[in-house]
Parts: sequence; structure tokens; C-alpha cells
Amino acid sequence: MTSVTTKDGVRIFYKDWGPKSAQPIVFHHGWPLCADDWDTQMLHFVGKGYRVIAHDRRGHGRSSQVGGSHDMDHYAADAAAVVDHLDLRNAIHVGHSTGGGEAVRYVSRYGRGRVAKLVLISAVPPLMLKTEGNPGGLPIDILDDLRRQLAANRAQFYFDFASGPFYGYNRPGAKASQAVIWNWWRQGMMGGAKAHYDGIKAFSETDFTEDLKSIAVPTLVLHGGDDQIVPVADSAPLSAKLLKNSTLKIHEGLPHGICTTHASIVNAELSAFIAA
Repeated sequence: MTSVTTKDGVRIFYKDWGPKSAQPIVFHHGWPLCADDWDTQMLHFVGKGYRVIAHDRRGHGRSSQVGGSHDMDHYAADAAAVVDHLDLRNAIHVGHSTGGGEAVRYVSRYGRGRVAKLVLISAVPPLMLKTEGNPGGLPIDILDDLRRQLAANRAQFYFDFASGPFYGYNRPGAKASQAVIWNWWRQGMMGGAKAHYDGIKAFSETDFTEDLKSIAVPTLVLHGGDDQIVPVADSAPLSAKLLKNSTLKIHEGLPHGICTTHASIVNAELSAFIAA
């Protein structure tokens, strides 16, 4: 397997497809998934002549199932280790959900001179948790309930999560794909329970406000209007305002997992933004 070992001894698995001389697109996956969640986008863009790269976050997929350091600082450093190992330059970084937070922190801390553009899809920034300064965020009780369900029966929790709100399959008239549900479940169960448990805190309680303010590269902020996981009102428009050079696109009625359910829309948006 292709992998790089970080400074703290964690093996990070990655995929690297396409011509090494082509412009790279780096994909950052959501919780609790792995690089496989980007298959549709990676096949599309490698077919267009780009170099496409995606890694499994520490504790997820095929990367080391370490017991600690599951936080955004380490996630960003791990992404940087992959980028440095492959010496990627003029790269477009694309992050979905938790991966959006990881991509924001990576670009803010490590991206100088290496990043051409950034894309945030259904992303967690600026801050998911409800606080005095973020009254529109999610109450801690909801996040505690996610942790409770994960600890009690991770397999059932993941099946229910994919069958319901992640893809909007709980909406009236929605046609659920069992293959999509089971593929989400497969990816989740590949990773470690401890990493996923700690990851809930990482994606929900990390404040990306200062990271966003520091980013100057052109950034596409793309979100579904019916996102039940990262509600749009407290995420995409707020991130777009904090960024120096942003384009905000909200697709009404679309769910959190739009890279799968509406891949043609996402791929078209990415293609137009990259080409602009």
C-alpha cells in the first residue's frame, strides 16, 4: 500500500492517480469515512487529465488505528505530510464535511506556496457547536448523543446514520440506495472506534474562524440547502464571509452527502471553479 509515516509515527494511507506532471487535486474525506468516499470525483478528474490524491485520516480506513491525537491540528499535519512526501504544488484542495475543516486548517498553516484553490463542500467551519458566540450551532446534547450511540453499538449507529440524515434518505419520497448505505457502513467500520469517537469533538468543537480569515486563495463554498448534518445557515454563508476570496453556492433541497447523491452537480461545480 502507498503510505507515508508522520513525525509521530502514524502511517497514513493515500491514493495517487494520474500523471505526476498534471495539476493535483487533493481530496479530504468526511467523518467517519475514508478516501474511498471520493471515488466518483477521483475517477472523473483523473479522466480529465488531473492528478488526484486522497488519504485516509489517522484512525480511519487503512491508516494506523492510533489511540490518540485525533484533533484538527494532527489531521492538518498528516495532510501536510502526504503533500510534502509527494511534493505537490499548485494544488486544489477539496474537503467534504470534517474534511473541509481539515482542509481549512491545512491551507491556513501549511499551504503557503503550494495551494492554488480551495473547495469546501458541506463543510463544518466556522464552528459547529452552539456557544454564546455561536448561538446557531448544534447543542452539545446532540453531539453527546452521537458519542453515546457510537459507544453502544457502532455498527447499528452507522447503518442508521447512512440510512437516514446523511443522504437525506429520511425525507418523504426519498429513494434510498442500499448499495450507498452499505458502502458508507463499510468505510466507517474499516476505521477505529476510538478515532471516530474522538473525532466528534474534533469536527464539532474546533473553531476555524481565524484559519478562514487567513486564507487568501480563491475558495468555493458549496453546500446543500437541506443538509441535516451540518446545517447550512450556521456554516457555508458564515465561512464565505470570513474568507478573503470566496464564491458561495447553495443548492436548495440537497443533502449532506451530495458528493454521492448528486455527484454530477458537484463535479460540474468543481470543474467550473477549477477552470475559472
